[in-house]
Amino acid sequence: MKSREKITKIGHLAVISAILAILQAMLLPVTDRIFPEGILLMSKPANAGEGSPAPPERTMPPARNGEIAVKEEYDIARRRGTAEALELFIARHPDSSLAERARAELRQMKR
Repeated sequence: MKSREKITKIGHLAVISAILAILQAMLLPVTDRIFPEGILLMSKPANAGEGSPAPPERTMPPARNGEIAVKEEYDIARRRGTAEALELFIARHPDSSLAERARAELRQMKR
């Protein structure tokens, strides 16, 4: 029984191998039969004298305006209304003009 199963298995592998060989012969292009010029992927031959192609389009959005981001952070800290939020804003943006406002609000809050 085992030898019969082995022969059957070998037979199946041979059939699969033959099918794959036929598919490979059918699907893989033979360039000189399909395109006598031998060009398969290029739409036209490259010309060394042509100018360079246009630069690629920008795929990333432009950077945000930093002042607007700082102002939004300040507004969030004020809405939270806690000393911790204002202290964090001051620590993150110590040189900002809004940091001075935050310091003044912090002093009033601690009175």
